Amino acid sequence: MLGSVVMRKYHTAIVGATGLVGQEFIKILEQRDFPMASVHLLASDRSAGKKMYVNHREIEVEEITPHSFDPVDIALFSAGSEVSKHFAPIATKRGAVVIDNSAAFRMNPKVPLVVPEVNPEDLEYHEGIIANPNCSTIQMVVALYPLHRVNPIKRIVVDTYQSVSGTGTTAVDELNNQTKLVLEGKSVIPHVYPHQIAFNVLPEIDVFLDDGYTREEWKMIHETRKILHDDSIAISATCARVPVVAAHSEAIHIEFSNPMSPEEARSILADAPGVKVLDDPSISLYPHPWSAFGTDDVFVGRIRLDASQPNGLAMWVVADNVRKGAALNAVQIAELLILNGSL
Repeated sequence: MLGSVVMRKYHTAIVGATGLVGQEFIKILEQRDFPMASVHLLASDRSAGKKMYVNHREIEVEEITPHSFDPVDIALFSAGSEVSKHFAPIATKRGAVVIDNSAAFRMNPKVPLVVPEVNPEDLEYHEGIIANPNCSTIQMVVALYPLHRVNPIKRIVVDTYQSVSGTGTTAVDELNNQTKLVLEGKSVIPHVYPHQIAFNVLPEIDVFLDDGYTREEWKMIHETRKILHDDSIAISATCARVPVVAAHSEAIHIEFSNPMSPEEARSILADAPGVKVLDDPSISLYPHPWSAFGTDDVFVGRIRLDASQPNGLAMWVVADNVRKGAALNAVQIAELLILNGSL
């Protein structure tokens, strides 16, 4: 958070302002007193004309066009890859720095993929576009990087339990509607997902690739290596959608170069930025989605030795995917650019 640092204010745009992440952008910018000279709310023609409030001021949502970025210093994008691919380069040519929440530029070698608690130094080589990682990747690397610095990680096996808010408003509505129908004994016809999500678990997030992994799992593998600047780390992921409205959970098994005790890991993580340790099984204290919703931290618990690996630990990691896994991470990047004088 920028606090009371004296600075100029910035013309800010939110692309995809009416979506879940766009609405969270607005909330976080307000809560963190982001120095906005103006804010432009941009969306598709379907949402143009809607009214939203920013800092108690009513602002009309505008249809995104190339001219939308003429007065903009910082553009926060969360409207999908196709919109980003088309409009992000236009925005940068007109002088804006783009922080993009889609997958469009994440693996582009010229675009930094940044988690402020992990690799803020990568911002130094941006050329106008900065990529926000996948939500499930963000919470994992925030929890693992402090340990990796002390004891290099050799292998990660992660299984995710991802909430429907990761798919957007329509998925949240579908879960709520299906839950009601099932409890009333009525049949369900899925629309957002290939199968019913209420009272169910679907091991399919994004499309399946030729090797049997999904694109979501591919993102976790390759984004993690890029953020940590280490292609030698062996990573395997299984990503599942669960009937939870908000916040993602992850079961992570880590193999380190050397043994690490749970006590040492707890001590390191207790001092790590953006991490909160909740770990006391005797009173059932551990992270869970209900308590993580609406919070800024990545929560870590159930830290224990991996019974299958002498240099291994297992842990349970939970974070709000819309907040820390998307909007907050992007706003933190913008704050770093301001503090570093990069705008």
